[in-house]
Amino acid sequence: GNNRVLQWKKGETQGTVIAGFNGYGNGVDQLYRPYSVVVDEMKTAYVLEYINLRVTRWFQGEKSSSIIIGGPGFGLGSNQ
Repeated sequence: GNNRVLQWKKGETQGTVIAGFNGYGNGVDQLYRPYSVVVDEMKTAYVLEYINLRVTRWFQGEKSSSIIIGGPGFGLGSNQ
C-alpha cells in the first residue's frame, strides 16, 4: 500500500492526500498500514494503524498528526 489516506471529491479524477505524507513509518507525518478512517463533522480524520498500533488525529489542511492513543508498536509500556 501507499500508507496514506486520500480524499476523493465527487467529479474529481485525482484524490488529495489528507494523512500520511512521507511514506511509511512512525513519525507524526507518516502512517504504517492504515486500516480504518473516521472523519468527523469538522473534517478531522482519525486513522487507525495496524503496524504502529495507534490512532492518529489529522486536522484538515495539516501535514502532521497528533497521536491519540497507542504506538510505537507492541509492548507493555503506558504508551503502547
